[in-house]
Amino acid sequence: MRQIRRRIRIFNECNMKTNMLCVSSFLCTVSGMVSPHGCVGRKKETMSTPNESSDGNLYTEANIPVNVGGKLSVFTVTIGATVPTGFEHTAAEEVGEKIEADARISKDRGRIYFQISTDKLHLVHHLKSVDNLFVIVKEFDNYQFKDSKEEAMSDLQQLASQLPWANALEVWRMNNSLKKRRGRRRGGNATKPKPAKGEDAPVPAMGEGDAVVTTTEKVQQDPDAPQGEEGEGVRGSSQEEEELEDEASKPLKFRVTCNRAGDKHSFTSNDAARDFGGAVQEFFQWKADMTKFDVEVLLNIHNSEVVIGIALTEESLHRRNITHFGPTTLRSTLAYGMLRLCKPQVSDVIIDPMCGTGAIPVEGSIEWQHSFFIAGDNNDMAVSRTVNNINHIQKKKQDGGSAPGLPVDTVQWDLCHLPMRTNSVDIIVTDMPFGKRMGSRKKNWDLYPSCLREMARVCRPGTGKAVLLTQDKKCFSKALSRMGGLWRKVHTVWVNVGGLHAGVFVLKRTASDYGTTPEDVRPPREAPEAPNNNKEEQ
Repeated sequence: MRQIRRRIRIFNECNMKTNMLCVSSFLCTVSGMVSPHGCVGRKKETMSTPNESSDGNLYTEANIPVNVGGKLSVFTVTIGATVPTGFEHTAAEEVGEKIEADARISKDRGRIYFQISTDKLHLVHHLKSVDNLFVIVKEFDNYQFKDSKEEAMSDLQQLASQLPWANALEVWRMNNSLKKRRGRRRGGNATKPKPAKGEDAPVPAMGEGDAVVTTTEKVQQDPDAPQGEEGEGVRGSSQEEEELEDEASKPLKFRVTCNRAGDKHSFTSNDAARDFGGAVQEFFQWKADMTKFDVEVLLNIHNSEVVIGIALTEESLHRRNITHFGPTTLRSTLAYGMLRLCKPQVSDVIIDPMCGTGAIPVEGSIEWQHSFFIAGDNNDMAVSRTVNNINHIQKKKQDGGSAPGLPVDTVQWDLCHLPMRTNSVDIIVTDMPFGKRMGSRKKNWDLYPSCLREMARVCRPGTGKAVLLTQDKKCFSKALSRMGGLWRKVHTVWVNVGGLHAGVFVLKRTASDYGTTPEDVRPPREAPEAPNNNKEEQ
């Protein structure tokens, strides 16, 4: 209510001015849209009369949506999410669990869709299995593309002015407000360091331009201003009013990203992005910017399925909890999906015997705090990276005002001789060496059987589980067939890891006690040769 009253007050002040620039700028801020004829640099003596459009929204003659009476209505939108390929069903289960919404899996692998009301928009940022989030502008299940390239591109250009943009842009604006509010609660840590050059460097796409940085700096410079989710006092209110006016005076920057799949199209992804982006620019009079953009319009084409959306995340969430990377760092979203496959319970002991940078134990200790995680590796650099990543999360929790502790411990060990008691572990989740960047395919033929044997020793018979990721499927299947008395394969999830076709194998520990099956017999170590004192034989 405080926010609504503030907007009404600002609107009344702007309405008294004869300069149309102030009124148009305010409306752009409230609705999150920019006039197709441009709201900057145009002056009028009187305000345009709102008219009702075909999509049910009120627009001025400049095509700007208006909130009637200053009230913020609650409406339902469709949210799209990209997820690790193969974990669509796992992500859909998380959506139903945390948002209580039914998720629909797309025909194009790696995407899910679900509906949510705008008053629950903040819940989408609690999802741990999604890489990117976007709000749907319009979906076409069976879009008929013309045979010729010119006609197909002409249809896309005409489509830009016919889409119902109002609700999607309002959700985009609300999402930016949520992100700035969270930045204030963290003490002004919303600013991001400049990314390093390279293919993996994320490109920042500030939701509201440079005003986000300005907001953060103002909060940091004012230690007396109270912070909170519901309100920030009179000074915070006047500060937000200034931000609204400053942001409204800046034209939005945008870019169009096209993802296309299918061999029956007469155009390329670049063609579609270029022509559709030109039509969007002509309709809104936004400024095109490929790097420092405010709005990212998504054009997803999969055969005859077309989805137009607006991105809600600036960069992929798979890097969210990792600050110290290694040569084969596992994506956080993939690590979370692997953990959900084994369904951790209260008081479970979960180990990652080849932790690398600790993505699996870090994700697990954050989400399942009533279980205990042990991260181990034989490489001292890997153990050091894991410790640093855990310390980073603990510092973030401490800065946020919550308890800094995490139920996780780190140790350096030999995978084939774990320093743990027999039958003491409930779940084993790990990313095994593929034999590409780490190890070799030749070494895997000896490593995998030893790993499975030692894992079976420490895992509880009958109830223990293991979720193992590997791309060396042939070697793993052979090693698993030799351990039939200790492990039973439940199912396999096929995933794409850095362009490699890998498998996540879910195993169940059999009820056989370790030491009673032929599979748990270790090959005897070769004894050292006795010294030969015969000079002639030497």
